[in-house]
Formats: sequence, C-alpha cells, structure tokens
Amino acid sequence: MAAKWSISGNYFETCNCDYLCPCLSTNFAAKPTQGDCKVAFSFQVKKGNFDGVSLDGVNFVVLAVAPGPMIEGNWTVGLIVDDKTDEKQRQAILGIASGQAGGPMANLAPLIGKFAGMEAKPVTFKQTGKSWSVSVAGMVEQSAEPVGSGVKPDEPMYLDNTMHPVNPRMALAKSTGSHFSAFGIQYDSKGGNNAHTATFNWAA
Repeated sequence: MAAKWSISGNYFETCNCDYLCPCLSTNFAAKPTQGDCKVAFSFQVKKGNFDGVSLDGVNFVVLAVAPGPMIEGNWTVGLIVDDKTDEKQRQAILGIASGQAGGPMANLAPLIGKFAGMEAKPVTFKQTGKSWSVSVAGMVEQSAEPVGSGVKPDEPMYLDNTMHPVNPRMALAKSTGSHFSAFGIQYDSKGGNNAHTATFNWAA
C-alpha cells in the first residue's frame, strides 16, 4: 500500500544559467546557457506528514546536474537533509524527493541517470526583507533577490503555467551568490545568475 503524505512550505532555487533561464519557457527542451545545468532545489517544509511521521520544520536540498537539455535526462542527483532529522524522517524525505513515494517529483524520476547519495547536514534558511539565502556548510551556499514587477513594485514578476514540479507559478529572481560542492557537482558564482522562489503544497 502506497504511503500517504503531504508537505508544504517555501522553495528556493539557483542555477548556473544566465538570467533568464530558458528551461521553463521551453518545457525543459532548451540547451542551458552554460551548456549544462547545475541547480540546487531548496525546500523549507513548514508542515508535513508521511504515514504518521511528522515532517514539520524539515529542511532539505536536492542538488542536480544535467549534462544538456534537461528533458534529455541523464541527471546526477544528490540529497541533503537537515541533520536534526531522525532516520524515519530522512527516509520519508528520500522517498518524496526521489519520486519513489509518488507526488510531483515522480515525474522527474525517469530523467535521473545517477543518484549520488544522501547526506545529513545542517540546512539553514534566512530571509532579510525580500532577499533569501540557504546554507549547507561546505556543500551549498545560495542567495538571491527577487526581480521586481514594474506594475506592482512590491511584488516579483512571475512565470506561470510552467512544467516546474514544485509549482507551475514561479517568482523570478537573480542570484547574489551560488556555490555548490557536493556529489561531484562543483559550481561557483558571485551572482547575477538565474533564481526562482515559490511556495509548494504537495501530497500523495
């Protein structure tokens, strides 16, 4: 019998593509602007439950690299789960993040060529005004600020009706720094690259 679960919260992403990343506007068919795609998908779970296991307050990061257009697959993926979690919580997040437990990430599972492992490390989210950052010491440092709307200056611009598995509506942002060093994925940028933010509400 399949597990019943739900998680909701905030999502943050930076990648190595120039702003604006062509992947979402082409349904993942475009060649990334730097040839490959190196990306950190960072999740701040506010509320969550997996077959009775509480996932409230769990943070995790999915780090990935695709060697070409994302739709062509052969991704290498690694998972970092906050070290405050216990083994049941880690296995629940593994099932959700890998798509093995169903839900939105199951649609990406066929694109993964190699799962490079799971690490338990402190995962810290910070927000200052509209800017945000995610830190996993020695593995991931990412920060970004929203791209403001000319129509509603207090709100970001959005891409809507996309194929993004987190949320079809993604706020546009620019990174103010991205550093990845984990699972064989290496990337370093002082900023200016593509970023997104969104809320997520998943269930299966």
